[in-house]
Amino acid sequence: MTGLVHSLKDNPRLDRWLRFLSDRTVRIGTGKVELGQGVLTALAQIAAEELDLGIGQISMMSGNSVEGPGEGYTASSWSIEHSGAAIRLVAAEVRALVLMHAALRLNASPDELTIVEGSFFRNGLPSGIDYWTIAGELDLSAEATGMVSPKPADAYRLVGTSVARLDLPAKLTGSGFIQDMTLPGMLHARTLRQPGRGAVLTLLDEAAVRRKAGGDINVVRIDNFLAFVGGDETAVRAAAVAAAEYSVWANARTLHPEQATAEWVAAQPSIDRVIGDPPADPLSDCISATFSRPFLSHGSLAPSCAVAVYRDGMLIVWSHGQGMHPLRENIAKTVGLALEKVACHHVQGAGCYGHNGADDAALDAALVALALPGKPIRLMWRREEEFGYEPLSSAMTVTVHAAVDAAGRPADWTTEIWSATHGQRPGVGGAYLLAAEAMKEPPPERNPFDIPLERGGGAVRNGIPLYDMAAKRISYHLIHDVPVRTSSLRGLGATLNVFAIEALIDELAARAGEDPVRYRLSSLSDPRARRTLEKAAAMAGWSSRDAGGAGKGLGIGIARYKNASAYAAVVAAVEVEEAVRVTDIWCAVDAGLVINPDGVVNQIEGNIVQAISWALIEEVGFGPQGISTVDWHSYPVIRFSDIPEIRVELIEADQHEALGVGECAGGPTAAAIGNAVAHALGMRIHDMPMTRERIMAAALRA
Repeated sequence: MTGLVHSLKDNPRLDRWLRFLSDRTVRIGTGKVELGQGVLTALAQIAAEELDLGIGQISMMSGNSVEGPGEGYTASSWSIEHSGAAIRLVAAEVRALVLMHAALRLNASPDELTIVEGSFFRNGLPSGIDYWTIAGELDLSAEATGMVSPKPADAYRLVGTSVARLDLPAKLTGSGFIQDMTLPGMLHARTLRQPGRGAVLTLLDEAAVRRKAGGDINVVRIDNFLAFVGGDETAVRAAAVAAAEYSVWANARTLHPEQATAEWVAAQPSIDRVIGDPPADPLSDCISATFSRPFLSHGSLAPSCAVAVYRDGMLIVWSHGQGMHPLRENIAKTVGLALEKVACHHVQGAGCYGHNGADDAALDAALVALALPGKPIRLMWRREEEFGYEPLSSAMTVTVHAAVDAAGRPADWTTEIWSATHGQRPGVGGAYLLAAEAMKEPPPERNPFDIPLERGGGAVRNGIPLYDMAAKRISYHLIHDVPVRTSSLRGLGATLNVFAIEALIDELAARAGEDPVRYRLSSLSDPRARRTLEKAAAMAGWSSRDAGGAGKGLGIGIARYKNASAYAAVVAAVEVEEAVRVTDIWCAVDAGLVINPDGVVNQIEGNIVQAISWALIEEVGFGPQGISTVDWHSYPVIRFSDIPEIRVELIEADQHEALGVGECAGGPTAAAIGNAVAHALGMRIHDMPMTRERIMAAALRA
């Protein structure tokens, strides 16, 4: 007996997960959605494996708030661990149920029957019946029992193989994204964004906007929410000229450059708590170091977009947000409709991960659709709007404190963190959709809240070191008043926390006069962590590492994501001249049972590339008119020409459960780069991004 796990506890009905369709396929439902991570392919592999079907016999229904299971948000690398585990149990139970019915129909023992692509064979011979013959006899409205054991790993034929991504054909032919979506009679809409909560639109020169933009434009205004709607992209011009020239707001937010710094954030009032072991008696040999990173943008490939239509009393919204059930609830609450009068359906977006503007654009589209009943509305944010109004990842400061024993090993550790929240997804902690602020009676301001450590943590994610120590803890200062929205971006606080922890471990190794890898191994008893670290070091030829200090460096970093998911160790090689250039990355990952090796490697490579960009380039700026980094010139991201040679190897660990892998390499990559830069320069850069200016400033201080 296995019992109900994760999402299955909240969605026990079998037919929410699995249905036999008339086209002789099996529809698998999931509340998790495709964000480019290949999760729908991996989930289809799990279902096909348990049902003895071919991958082409599975059709995936993802993010359907009406028919599919509700699984919250697609976040925290939990899709395979949670949805995959539920689908595996459901498929195993339905297979056993159909097998029993087939045995009764054939007057045979279940042991005499085998299943090949849904057809039953008796003692190796075709029986003439299959799943779809039996399907009408099944009651899939029943609840799962969790009492049927899935297949053992040694019986797998699909799981563990690199099945081609199911989502790529549509994307490669220009029809895979919501930005490509069209409906008959569809209108295009753009917003004139309220510049901060409490801002009031006191003047809009509609006539001037119409003259300057050209074309036929409708203006939809609901309190301080305003959108321009047209039959073509005229709405884009209208929104742009209205924002630049023909609108006046009272009480608009004003930002100051210093508010964008980690130092300013850390100086604000905070809610303080200690997580982990109680403070120990101070040891005589202590070392501390402080690290920081700025606010970060998602930098999504395409701006947020949604399509909505209000017809016959039903509001239907198509969105690339990460949770259609929560989105349905939040939109219904905001617009005052009964839940059953709102349906939200997921369509993949060109760049959606973390909590970007996708949910907010969905409410925008819904408001316009309600104002223009019967008309499908496609609302897409402008690039400036995306950068200027999406939730940011909070600037952070982390000070790590280590007390070392006589052997130079850390005996007591504190990770001290200053950060605003990383958890403002709508409906969580009193957070809401952006346009709700523009209503006549906006919702109350959110409560100070961050994701608790037992759910993976927000700012505190990976704040507890992986290494063996007598006592370790987090001292968390939750900043509750920053002038911009902050929420989830890939890895949340793990990136800086791992960067800081691994930097201090390198410093402790240097104090002890020991090699950084050997030093780590001496305080690392977890055999899977040791194996991962040793693998990455061997891949990079670590044993030939020189003394450094000549502009070239080799650094290493390791973490277990959330201290509960996949292990990743990364070695980075850098050259420091005019700027830092990463030349090579070697990465070893233990993700337990790997469903689709190629998909996992793709995810890890993408996570590494993004971590390089964060470590070296990305930084949000503020100005009097709001966020000042509103285009690719002012907010650059890594270019293809700057991507190093990346080598990823997966450690075979099929005997262990599948672990979340999508964000496991980000922190170790940033840490490896930081340690490599320190090795190259003979001095450490404590603040990300490690730009030329920061390196020069550090050199002058040294």
